[in-house]
Amino acid sequence: MNFHEVRFPASLSFGSLGGPERRTEIVTLANGFEERNTPWAHSRRRYDAGVGMRSLDDVETMIAFFEARQGQLYGFRWKDWSDYRSCKASGTVSFEDQVIGTGDGVTTQFPLVKTYSSGAQAYARPVKKPVLGSVLVGFDGIALQQGIDWDIALETGVVTFEEAPDVGVEITAGFEFDVPVRFDTDVILTSVASFQAGDIPSVPVIEVRV
Repeated sequence: MNFHEVRFPASLSFGSLGGPERRTEIVTLANGFEERNTPWAHSRRRYDAGVGMRSLDDVETMIAFFEARQGQLYGFRWKDWSDYRSCKASGTVSFEDQVIGTGDGVTTQFPLVKTYSSGAQAYARPVKKPVLGSVLVGFDGIALQQGIDWDIALETGVVTFEEAPDVGVEITAGFEFDVPVRFDTDVILTSVASFQAGDIPSVPVIEVRV
């Protein structure tokens, strides 16, 4: 896949506008009722890093990053400042944040997920791009040691255990993560507002499936 394991400069994504997008197909019946369905199992996020005035150095950094990705050709990591941790925004990452599976005595690999709950409903979001050094894992409330008990593939978000967890063991994890995205344009428009600042009115990016 055309993807570069490099993060868009976090200082430039801070303050960006964006969030999850869903696709819903709605059919209104003759009696006025609706039938609603979605072809998407998972949401897709969009962002715009064009937050207006920046230093000329920031503009240069933005252009260099865009050129290195060859526009829309290569994907990259994006820090969503509104949602980048397994815990609450005001909390601290803990190995007990998210349940990622239950042991069956055979399976040794478990993908990271973040669950969003509201009332009786919940959505499990796959986490494919964990951040280096941020992942914590545990069994039944006991922290495990990376490199001895388990390891993580940063490119896929899959946790692999040295030995398969016993039947019924609850596997939990905490982590920070990035969103895999690409530029949603092949054109970046800039202007120089002064000798110290430049303007980038729009830098759209969109999540990609990996």
